[in-house]
Amino acid sequence: MLDLRLQAFDFFKKQPMPRWGADLSAIDFDDIYYYVKPSDKVERSWDDVPQDIKNTFERIGVPAAEREFLAGVGAQYDSELIYHSLKERAGQQGVVFLDPAEGLREYEYLFKQYFGSVVPYADNKFAALNTAAWSGGSFVYVPKGVSMDMPLQAYFRINAERLGQFERTLIIAEEGSNLHYIEGCTAPIYSTGSIHAAVVEIIVKKRARMRYTTVQNWSHNVYNLVTKRSHVYQDGIMEWVDGNLGSKATMKYPSIFLKEEGARGEIMSLAFASEGQHQDAGAKVVHLASHTSSVITSKSVSQASGRASYRGLVSVVPGAKDVSVRVTCDALLLDEESRTDTYPCMDIRSNDVRIEHEASVSSIREEQLLYLNQRGLSAEQARSLVVNGFIEPIVKEIPLEYAVELNRLIELQMEGSVG
Repeated sequence: MLDLRLQAFDFFKKQPMPRWGADLSAIDFDDIYYYVKPSDKVERSWDDVPQDIKNTFERIGVPAAEREFLAGVGAQYDSELIYHSLKERAGQQGVVFLDPAEGLREYEYLFKQYFGSVVPYADNKFAALNTAAWSGGSFVYVPKGVSMDMPLQAYFRINAERLGQFERTLIIAEEGSNLHYIEGCTAPIYSTGSIHAAVVEIIVKKRARMRYTTVQNWSHNVYNLVTKRSHVYQDGIMEWVDGNLGSKATMKYPSIFLKEEGARGEIMSLAFASEGQHQDAGAKVVHLASHTSSVITSKSVSQASGRASYRGLVSVVPGAKDVSVRVTCDALLLDEESRTDTYPCMDIRSNDVRIEHEASVSSIREEQLLYLNQRGLSAEQARSLVVNGFIEPIVKEIPLEYAVELNRLIELQMEGSVG
């Protein structure tokens, strides 16, 4: 691993910064803390977690969420996992849910086989940085035929100024398995920027089904630069549900590579951009086999001079037959100062393909507000109701308590109350 880190670091230093997407010129890599240790050890009981860290997570609901809904929860505070429990049901089914460092030690043969197989360090500058500096994250292994009826969850929080957080998530879903993994991210306000450069690698084997849900609410000084990718094999299903709020700049494009016949993929993306923010989000699907299908649904909301961009790629290789693709990207502008852009790319090299692409940009119409005002809603309530209706196709795919939280966060964003 040390050799791999050094190779990745050398590649990172040689790669130029991206000149497309969000403006990253303010990042100073020499003014970043690459590792901050929050606690002496990984705790197994919530009661044993240091009080200051416990207070942070109780405010965002980790213990309650775990008790009421979740099969297991991991909480990363700055650079390390400080709390990690797994309910008996998951353990009895043979599901592995560990910090990646533990996974490397205890399951070296699996880790070595799959680490970097989906996102190699040479993929991009920030994947190289993550490979060089990774700490914390999740290592999940779901055995053949195991179906988890309750989701696993991890929280990631930046709580230090000028911190780089580089968690690494590696998930292997064996043949016929089923898993839902939920990731929540947050950060307080600091005057200087922090970097979140995570990498997520997912392997979905034959007839397996995997859903990865993310709700990220970074503060407005965080650069959120994430590489998320999955490989899907015969008759497997991969679903990304991706919600992006906060951050100074986000560049994140969940990707699915459909590698064998019958593989299916769906990406649902939501971005909310407010003052001083650029949410450059989207999706990528590569069809490498016949009889594969994909659906991309993207929603964005912009207000107060915020900018949201959809950046997408759909690729179909020569010889792939009976391929189905549907792309929908809708944008809602809440004022005249906001901006939205769409950068779709269709690289279709086969004739036996059904492609649908639809895009729209809209604003809140006066007649909508008037209709709702006449029924007793204030102007602010009316605007929130219209926005909630616009994002509903994405929100309904998120577990109930997260959907409620996401709607509340968006309401606070519209009030200018969230930093």
